[in-house]
Amino acid sequence: MKTFNVPEFYRSPIISKVKQYRKVQDPRKKDNSPTVLDFGPVNYYIARHFGFCFGVENAIEIAFKALDENPGKNIYLLSEMIHNPSVNKDLNERGVKFLQDTLGKQLISFDVLTQEDIVMIPAFGAPLELLDLLSKKGIKTQAYNTTCPFVERVWKKSEQIGKTEHTIIIHGKYEHEETRSTFSRSAIDSKAVIVLRDLEESKQLADYILGNKTQQQFEEAFKGKFSKGFKIDEHLNKIGVINQTTMLATETAEIAEYFKTVLIKKFGEGDIKDHYSDTHDTLCYATNENQDATYGLLETDADLAIVVGGYNSSNTSHLVELCERKFPTYFISSEKEIESKAVIHHFDYPNKKNVTTTDFLQKKDASQETSEPLKIVITSGASCPDSLLDAVMNKLNTLIGGAKNSEEVIGALTTFSEKNKN
Repeated sequence: MKTFNVPEFYRSPIISKVKQYRKVQDPRKKDNSPTVLDFGPVNYYIARHFGFCFGVENAIEIAFKALDENPGKNIYLLSEMIHNPSVNKDLNERGVKFLQDTLGKQLISFDVLTQEDIVMIPAFGAPLELLDLLSKKGIKTQAYNTTCPFVERVWKKSEQIGKTEHTIIIHGKYEHEETRSTFSRSAIDSKAVIVLRDLEESKQLADYILGNKTQQQFEEAFKGKFSKGFKIDEHLNKIGVINQTTMLATETAEIAEYFKTVLIKKFGEGDIKDHYSDTHDTLCYATNENQDATYGLLETDADLAIVVGGYNSSNTSHLVELCERKFPTYFISSEKEIESKAVIHHFDYPNKKNVTTTDFLQKKDASQETSEPLKIVITSGASCPDSLLDAVMNKLNTLIGGAKNSEEVIGALTTFSEKNKN
Protein backbone atom coordinates (compact mmCIF):
# COMPACT_ATOMS: atom_id res chain seq x y z
CA MET A 1 0.00 0.00 0.00
CA LYS A 2 1.14 3.53 -0.77
CA THR A 3 2.95 5.41 1.98
CA PHE A 4 2.43 9.11 2.60
CA ASN A 5 4.59 12.02 3.67
CA VAL A 6 3.02 12.71 7.06
CA PRO A 7 4.76 15.26 9.36
CA GLU A 8 7.04 13.60 11.86
CA PHE A 9 5.35 15.31 14.81
CA TYR A 10 2.26 13.13 14.22
CA ARG A 11 4.28 9.93 14.61
CA SER A 12 5.51 8.40 17.86
CA PRO A 13 8.48 6.48 19.28
CA ILE A 14 6.37 3.87 21.09
CA ILE A 15 3.38 3.36 18.79
CA SER A 16 5.54 3.19 15.65
CA LYS A 17 7.46 0.29 17.22
CA VAL A 18 4.18 -1.42 18.15
CA LYS A 19 2.87 -1.16 14.59
CA GLN A 20 6.14 -2.40 13.11
CA TYR A 21 6.15 -5.35 15.54
CA ARG A 22 2.63 -6.37 14.51
CA LYS A 23 3.44 -5.94 10.83
CA VAL A 24 6.25 -8.49 11.18
CA GLN A 25 4.50 -10.75 13.70
CA ASP A 26 1.17 -10.86 11.83
CA PRO A 27 1.74 -9.84 8.18
CA ARG A 28 -1.58 -11.25 6.99
CA LYS A 29 -3.57 -9.51 9.72
CA LYS A 30 -5.10 -12.71 11.05
CA ASP A 31 -4.72 -11.95 14.76
CA ASN A 32 -7.01 -9.25 16.17
CA SER A 33 -5.79 -9.62 19.74
CA PRO A 34 -4.16 -6.46 21.11
CA THR A 35 -0.48 -5.82 21.69
CA VAL A 36 0.53 -5.82 25.36
CA LEU A 37 2.85 -3.11 26.68
CA ASP A 38 3.94 -4.18 30.16
CA PHE A 39 5.12 -1.10 32.05
CA GLY A 40 5.04 -2.94 35.41
CA PRO A 41 2.32 -1.33 37.54
CA VAL A 42 0.24 -0.77 34.40
CA ASN A 43 -0.29 -2.87 31.26
CA TYR A 44 -1.67 -1.30 28.11
CA TYR A 45 -3.66 -3.35 25.64
CA ILE A 46 -3.13 -1.59 22.31
CA ALA A 47 -5.67 -2.35 19.59
CA ARG A 48 -4.39 -4.35 16.59
CA HIS A 49 -5.54 -1.58 14.23
CA PHE A 50 -6.09 2.08 15.07
CA GLY A 51 -5.07 5.59 14.15
CA PHE A 52 -4.44 7.26 10.81
CA CYS A 53 -6.00 5.41 7.88
CA PHE A 54 -5.11 5.64 4.17
CA GLY A 55 -7.62 8.41 3.52
CA VAL A 56 -6.47 10.55 6.46
CA GLU A 57 -2.77 10.26 5.61
CA ASN A 58 -3.61 11.13 2.01
CA ALA A 59 -5.50 14.23 3.19
CA ILE A 60 -2.71 15.37 5.52
CA GLU A 61 -0.08 14.98 2.83
CA ILE A 62 -2.13 17.07 0.37
CA ALA A 63 -2.89 19.76 2.97
CA PHE A 64 0.76 20.29 3.91
CA LYS A 65 1.69 20.18 0.23
CA ALA A 66 -0.78 23.02 -0.38
CA LEU A 67 0.92 25.06 2.34
CA ASP A 68 4.40 24.40 0.93
CA GLU A 69 3.43 25.21 -2.66
CA ASN A 70 1.46 28.40 -2.02
CA PRO A 71 3.38 30.78 0.25
CA GLY A 72 1.64 34.12 0.64
CA LYS A 73 -1.69 32.93 -0.78
CA ASN A 74 -5.00 32.69 1.05
CA ILE A 75 -5.55 29.00 1.78
CA TYR A 76 -8.97 27.79 2.87
CA LEU A 77 -10.55 24.47 3.82
CA LEU A 78 -14.20 24.04 2.95
CA SER A 79 -14.67 22.60 6.46
CA GLU A 80 -12.56 20.58 8.92
CA MET A 81 -10.26 18.40 6.85
CA ILE A 82 -10.66 15.51 9.29
CA HIS A 83 -12.38 15.25 12.64
CA ASN A 84 -9.39 15.74 14.91
CA PRO A 85 -8.88 18.97 16.87
CA SER A 86 -5.08 18.76 17.06
CA VAL A 87 -4.65 18.30 13.29
CA ASN A 88 -7.13 21.07 12.47
CA LYS A 89 -5.44 23.33 15.03
CA ASP A 90 -2.06 22.69 13.38
CA LEU A 91 -3.46 23.69 9.99
CA ASN A 92 -5.19 26.76 11.44
CA GLU A 93 -1.98 27.93 13.13
CA ARG A 94 -0.18 27.57 9.79
CA GLY A 95 -2.65 29.96 8.20
CA VAL A 96 -5.38 27.67 6.84
CA LYS A 97 -8.85 29.18 7.31
CA PHE A 98 -12.09 27.19 7.59
CA LEU A 99 -15.03 28.37 5.48
CA GLN A 100 -17.65 26.23 7.25
CA ASP A 101 -17.99 24.15 10.38
CA THR A 102 -18.74 20.43 10.30
CA LEU A 103 -22.50 21.01 10.09
CA GLY A 104 -22.24 23.34 7.10
CA LYS A 105 -22.61 26.60 9.06
CA GLN A 106 -20.80 29.45 7.33
CA LEU A 107 -17.74 30.75 9.20
CA ILE A 108 -16.32 32.88 6.38
CA SER A 109 -18.49 34.16 3.55
CA PHE A 110 -17.84 32.72 0.09
CA ASP A 111 -18.09 36.32 -1.11
CA VAL A 112 -14.50 36.98 0.01
CA LEU A 113 -13.07 34.28 -2.24
CA THR A 114 -11.22 35.10 -5.43
CA GLN A 115 -9.89 32.86 -8.18
CA GLU A 116 -6.38 33.40 -6.79
CA ASP A 117 -7.30 31.68 -3.53
CA ILE A 118 -6.69 28.03 -2.70
CA VAL A 119 -9.69 26.06 -1.44
CA MET A 120 -9.09 22.50 -0.21
CA ILE A 121 -11.84 19.89 -0.16
CA PRO A 122 -11.93 17.85 3.09
CA ALA A 123 -11.50 14.09 3.31
CA PHE A 124 -15.28 13.66 3.57
CA GLY A 125 -15.80 15.25 0.15
CA ALA A 126 -18.17 18.11 -0.58
CA PRO A 127 -21.75 18.44 -1.83
CA LEU A 128 -21.98 19.10 -5.55
CA GLU A 129 -23.73 22.43 -5.07
CA LEU A 130 -20.72 23.78 -3.15
CA LEU A 131 -18.27 22.53 -5.75
CA ASP A 132 -20.40 24.21 -8.42
CA LEU A 133 -20.37 27.47 -6.44
CA LEU A 134 -16.57 27.40 -6.20
CA SER A 135 -16.27 26.55 -9.89
CA LYS A 136 -18.39 29.57 -10.84
CA LYS A 137 -15.97 31.75 -8.88
CA GLY A 138 -13.12 30.39 -10.98
CA ILE A 139 -11.61 28.43 -8.09
CA LYS A 140 -10.02 25.14 -9.11
CA THR A 141 -10.28 22.58 -6.31
CA GLN A 142 -8.92 19.43 -7.93
CA ALA A 143 -5.23 20.03 -7.13
CA TYR A 144 -5.90 20.00 -3.38
CA ASN A 145 -8.93 17.76 -3.16
CA THR A 146 -8.34 15.51 -0.13
CA THR A 147 -11.50 13.38 -0.58
CA CYS A 148 -10.87 9.85 0.68
CA PRO A 149 -10.68 7.29 -2.16
CA PHE A 150 -12.95 4.97 -0.18
CA VAL A 151 -15.61 7.67 0.03
CA GLU A 152 -15.33 8.07 -3.73
CA ARG A 153 -15.81 4.31 -4.07
CA VAL A 154 -19.17 4.66 -2.33
CA TRP A 155 -20.12 7.39 -4.79
CA LYS A 156 -19.24 5.15 -7.73
CA LYS A 157 -21.40 2.36 -6.32
CA SER A 158 -24.23 4.85 -5.85
CA GLU A 159 -23.91 5.88 -9.49
CA GLN A 160 -23.85 2.24 -10.60
CA ILE A 161 -27.02 1.18 -8.81
CA GLY A 162 -28.72 4.49 -9.60
CA LYS A 163 -28.41 3.69 -13.30
CA THR A 164 -30.43 0.51 -12.70
CA GLU A 165 -33.15 2.62 -11.07
CA HIS A 166 -32.60 1.40 -7.53
CA THR A 167 -33.56 3.75 -4.73
CA ILE A 168 -30.46 4.45 -2.65
CA ILE A 169 -30.58 4.03 1.11
CA ILE A 170 -27.64 5.72 2.82
CA HIS A 171 -26.78 4.28 6.22
CA GLY A 172 -25.35 7.36 7.92
CA LYS A 173 -25.80 10.45 10.05
CA TYR A 174 -27.71 12.96 7.98
CA GLU A 175 -25.80 16.00 9.29
CA HIS A 176 -22.34 14.44 8.67
CA GLU A 177 -20.28 16.04 5.86
CA GLU A 178 -19.68 12.71 4.15
CA THR A 179 -23.36 11.82 4.15
CA ARG A 180 -24.31 15.24 2.78
CA SER A 181 -21.73 14.82 0.02
CA THR A 182 -22.94 11.32 -0.83
CA PHE A 183 -26.58 12.44 -0.76
CA SER A 184 -25.92 15.24 -3.26
CA ARG A 185 -24.46 12.77 -5.74
CA SER A 186 -26.98 10.01 -5.12
CA ALA A 187 -29.84 12.44 -5.72
CA ILE A 188 -28.51 12.88 -9.26
CA ASP A 189 -27.57 9.26 -9.91
CA SER A 190 -30.81 7.73 -8.62
CA LYS A 191 -34.53 8.45 -8.84
CA ALA A 192 -34.77 8.56 -5.04
CA VAL A 193 -32.52 8.69 -1.96
CA ILE A 194 -33.13 8.41 1.78
CA VAL A 195 -30.79 8.55 4.78
CA LEU A 196 -31.31 6.12 7.68
CA ARG A 197 -29.44 6.39 10.97
CA ASP A 198 -29.81 2.84 12.27
CA LEU A 199 -31.74 -0.43 12.25
CA GLU A 200 -34.62 1.15 14.16
CA GLU A 201 -35.21 3.69 11.38
CA SER A 202 -34.84 0.86 8.86
CA LYS A 203 -37.67 -1.02 10.54
CA GLN A 204 -39.79 2.12 10.38
CA LEU A 205 -39.15 2.36 6.64
CA ALA A 206 -40.12 -1.30 6.20
CA ASP A 207 -43.70 -0.39 7.11
CA TYR A 208 -43.83 1.83 4.02
CA ILE A 209 -42.23 -0.84 1.81
CA LEU A 210 -44.92 -3.29 2.89
CA GLY A 211 -47.71 -0.77 2.37
CA ASN A 212 -48.66 -0.45 6.02
CA LYS A 213 -48.38 3.36 6.18
CA THR A 214 -49.18 6.37 4.01
CA GLN A 215 -47.16 8.89 2.01
CA GLN A 216 -48.10 11.63 4.46
CA GLN A 217 -46.86 9.59 7.40
CA PHE A 218 -43.61 8.92 5.53
CA GLU A 219 -43.00 12.60 4.85
CA GLU A 220 -43.57 13.46 8.51
CA ALA A 221 -41.43 10.60 9.87
CA PHE A 222 -38.44 11.18 7.57
CA LYS A 223 -38.70 14.92 7.03
CA GLY A 224 -35.49 16.37 5.60
CA LYS A 225 -33.93 12.96 5.00
CA PHE A 226 -35.18 12.05 1.52
CA SER A 227 -34.81 13.43 -1.98
CA LYS A 228 -37.35 15.65 -3.68
CA GLY A 229 -40.30 13.82 -5.23
CA PHE A 230 -39.86 10.62 -3.20
CA LYS A 231 -42.97 8.42 -3.63
CA ILE A 232 -43.29 5.36 -1.41
CA ASP A 233 -45.43 3.40 -3.88
CA GLU A 234 -42.92 4.03 -6.67
CA HIS A 235 -39.49 4.23 -5.03
CA LEU A 236 -39.46 1.44 -2.45
CA ASN A 237 -39.66 -1.51 -4.86
CA LYS A 238 -35.97 -1.57 -5.83
CA ILE A 239 -33.32 -0.61 -3.27
CA GLY A 240 -29.60 -0.71 -2.56
CA VAL A 241 -27.89 0.17 0.72
CA ILE A 242 -24.67 2.20 0.75
CA ASN A 243 -22.99 3.69 3.80
CA GLN A 244 -21.21 6.57 5.40
CA THR A 245 -17.82 4.86 5.61
CA THR A 246 -17.35 5.61 9.31
CA MET A 247 -20.50 3.82 10.49
CA LEU A 248 -20.40 0.43 12.21
CA ALA A 249 -19.77 -2.04 9.39
CA THR A 250 -21.72 -4.77 11.16
CA GLU A 251 -24.73 -2.46 11.42
CA THR A 252 -24.60 -1.54 7.72
CA ALA A 253 -24.48 -5.23 6.84
CA GLU A 254 -27.37 -5.94 9.23
CA ILE A 255 -29.47 -3.16 7.69
CA ALA A 256 -28.79 -4.37 4.14
CA GLU A 257 -29.69 -7.96 5.05
CA TYR A 258 -32.83 -6.75 6.83
CA PHE A 259 -34.09 -4.95 3.74
CA LYS A 260 -33.37 -8.03 1.66
CA THR A 261 -35.69 -10.07 3.90
CA VAL A 262 -38.36 -7.36 3.72
CA LEU A 263 -38.24 -7.35 -0.07
CA ILE A 264 -38.36 -11.16 -0.15
CA LYS A 265 -41.47 -10.96 2.01
CA LYS A 266 -43.05 -8.54 -0.46
CA PHE A 267 -41.92 -9.98 -3.79
CA GLY A 268 -40.76 -13.53 -3.09
CA GLU A 269 -37.25 -15.00 -3.09
CA GLY A 270 -37.35 -15.93 -6.76
CA ASP A 271 -37.55 -12.30 -7.86
CA ILE A 272 -35.26 -10.77 -5.26
CA LYS A 273 -32.50 -9.92 -7.76
CA ASP A 274 -34.92 -7.56 -9.51
CA HIS A 275 -35.53 -5.64 -6.30
CA TYR A 276 -32.34 -5.73 -4.23
CA SER A 277 -28.75 -4.74 -5.04
CA ASP A 278 -25.89 -6.29 -3.08
CA THR A 279 -23.66 -3.38 -2.00
CA HIS A 280 -21.40 -4.92 0.68
CA ASP A 281 -18.31 -3.78 -1.23
CA THR A 282 -18.86 -0.14 -0.17
CA LEU A 283 -17.62 -0.85 3.37
CA CYS A 284 -14.30 0.88 4.20
CA TYR A 285 -11.42 -1.49 4.94
CA ALA A 286 -9.92 0.79 7.63
CA THR A 287 -13.23 1.20 9.44
CA ASN A 288 -13.69 -2.57 9.33
CA GLU A 289 -10.18 -3.26 10.64
CA ASN A 290 -10.45 -0.77 13.50
CA GLN A 291 -13.83 -2.14 14.53
CA ASP A 292 -12.67 -5.77 14.29
CA ALA A 293 -9.64 -4.87 16.40
CA THR A 294 -11.97 -3.34 19.00
CA TYR A 295 -13.87 -6.62 19.20
CA GLY A 296 -10.45 -8.14 19.94
CA LEU A 297 -10.08 -5.71 22.84
CA LEU A 298 -13.37 -6.97 24.27
CA GLU A 299 -11.79 -10.41 24.70
CA THR A 300 -9.31 -9.06 27.26
CA ASP A 301 -9.48 -8.74 31.03
CA ALA A 302 -8.87 -4.98 31.06
CA ASP A 303 -10.05 -2.77 33.92
CA LEU A 304 -10.98 0.22 31.75
CA ALA A 305 -10.71 1.62 28.23
CA ILE A 306 -9.45 4.93 26.90
CA VAL A 307 -10.42 5.96 23.38
CA VAL A 308 -8.60 8.95 21.88
CA GLY A 309 -9.99 11.13 19.11
CA GLY A 310 -12.07 14.10 18.09
CA TYR A 311 -15.44 14.36 19.79
CA ASN A 312 -17.15 14.96 16.44
CA SER A 313 -15.45 11.93 14.87
CA SER A 314 -18.04 9.38 13.80
CA ASN A 315 -15.65 6.44 13.45
CA THR A 316 -14.17 7.15 16.90
CA SER A 317 -17.61 7.31 18.50
CA HIS A 318 -18.35 3.79 17.27
CA LEU A 319 -15.16 2.49 18.88
CA VAL A 320 -16.39 4.08 22.10
CA GLU A 321 -19.77 2.36 21.71
CA LEU A 322 -18.06 -1.01 21.32
CA CYS A 323 -15.71 -0.56 24.28
CA GLU A 324 -18.60 0.51 26.49
CA ARG A 325 -20.14 -2.93 26.03
CA LYS A 326 -17.58 -4.31 28.48
CA PHE A 327 -15.40 -1.64 30.10
CA PRO A 328 -15.72 1.68 31.90
CA THR A 329 -14.76 3.79 28.87
CA TYR A 330 -13.29 7.29 28.69
CA PHE A 331 -13.45 9.19 25.39
CA ILE A 332 -10.76 11.91 25.41
CA SER A 333 -9.26 14.21 22.80
CA SER A 334 -5.74 14.24 24.26
CA GLU A 335 -3.67 13.61 27.38
CA LYS A 336 -4.67 17.09 28.61
CA GLU A 337 -8.05 15.63 29.59
CA ILE A 338 -6.32 13.52 32.27
CA GLU A 339 -6.02 15.96 35.16
CA SER A 340 -4.63 13.68 37.86
CA LYS A 341 -4.50 10.09 39.03
CA ALA A 342 -8.04 10.57 40.26
CA VAL A 343 -9.66 12.94 37.76
CA ILE A 344 -10.37 12.62 34.05
CA HIS A 345 -12.44 14.92 31.85
CA HIS A 346 -14.07 13.04 28.99
CA PHE A 347 -16.87 13.16 26.47
CA ASP A 348 -20.22 11.48 27.06
CA TYR A 349 -20.99 10.73 23.42
CA PRO A 350 -24.61 9.50 23.77
CA ASN A 351 -25.56 12.72 25.59
CA LYS A 352 -23.12 14.95 23.66
CA LYS A 353 -21.62 16.61 26.72
CA ASN A 354 -18.33 16.88 28.59
CA VAL A 355 -18.24 15.14 31.97
CA THR A 356 -15.73 14.59 34.77
CA THR A 357 -15.07 11.28 36.52
CA THR A 358 -13.12 10.82 39.73
CA ASP A 359 -11.18 7.72 40.84
CA PHE A 360 -11.17 6.50 37.24
CA LEU A 361 -8.02 4.42 37.79
CA GLN A 362 -9.57 2.36 40.59
CA LYS A 363 -9.76 -1.44 40.24
CA LYS A 364 -13.02 -3.14 39.37
CA ASP A 365 -13.13 -4.33 42.97
CA ALA A 366 -11.33 -1.77 45.07
CA SER A 367 -11.87 -3.81 48.24
CA GLN A 368 -9.47 -6.52 47.09
CA GLU A 369 -5.77 -5.92 47.53
CA THR A 370 -3.76 -7.36 44.67
CA SER A 371 -0.35 -7.04 43.09
CA GLU A 372 -1.89 -7.37 39.65
CA PRO A 373 -1.12 -4.42 37.36
CA LEU A 374 -3.79 -2.03 36.23
CA LYS A 375 -4.88 -3.07 32.73
CA ILE A 376 -5.93 -0.34 30.33
CA VAL A 377 -7.29 -0.74 26.81
CA ILE A 378 -6.16 2.03 24.45
CA THR A 379 -7.33 2.70 20.91
CA SER A 380 -7.98 5.71 18.71
CA GLY A 381 -10.00 6.87 15.74
CA ALA A 382 -8.84 6.96 12.13
CA SER A 383 -8.09 10.69 12.31
CA CYS A 384 -6.02 10.58 15.51
CA PRO A 385 -2.21 11.02 15.36
CA ASP A 386 -0.19 8.21 16.97
CA SER A 387 1.71 10.83 18.95
CA LEU A 388 -1.40 11.44 21.06
CA LEU A 389 -1.44 7.81 22.24
CA ASP A 390 2.18 8.11 23.31
CA ALA A 391 1.29 11.27 25.20
CA VAL A 392 -1.64 9.56 26.96
CA MET A 393 0.51 6.61 28.07
CA ASN A 394 3.34 8.88 29.22
CA LYS A 395 0.90 10.96 31.26
CA LEU A 396 -0.65 7.89 32.89
CA ASN A 397 2.78 6.36 33.60
CA THR A 398 3.85 9.55 35.35
CA LEU A 399 0.66 9.66 37.44
CA ILE A 400 0.72 5.98 38.38
CA GLY A 401 4.46 5.93 39.04
CA GLY A 402 7.07 3.16 38.96
CA ALA A 403 6.79 2.48 35.22
CA LYS A 404 9.56 0.67 33.35
CA ASN A 405 11.39 2.64 30.67
CA SER A 406 9.93 2.44 27.18
CA GLU A 407 13.01 0.75 25.64
CA GLU A 408 12.65 -2.19 28.04
CA VAL A 409 8.92 -2.45 27.34
CA ILE A 410 9.34 -2.32 23.56
CA GLY A 411 11.97 -5.05 23.79
CA ALA A 412 9.43 -7.37 25.41
CA LEU A 413 6.39 -6.76 23.18
CA THR A 414 3.86 -9.55 22.96
CA THR A 415 0.20 -10.04 22.10
CA PHE A 416 -2.62 -10.73 24.49
CA SER A 417 -3.24 -14.11 22.82
CA GLU A 418 0.42 -15.13 23.23
CA LYS A 419 0.63 -13.92 26.80
CA ASN A 420 -2.42 -15.90 27.83
CA LYS A 421 -1.62 -19.22 26.13
CA ASN A 422 -1.97 -22.13 28.50
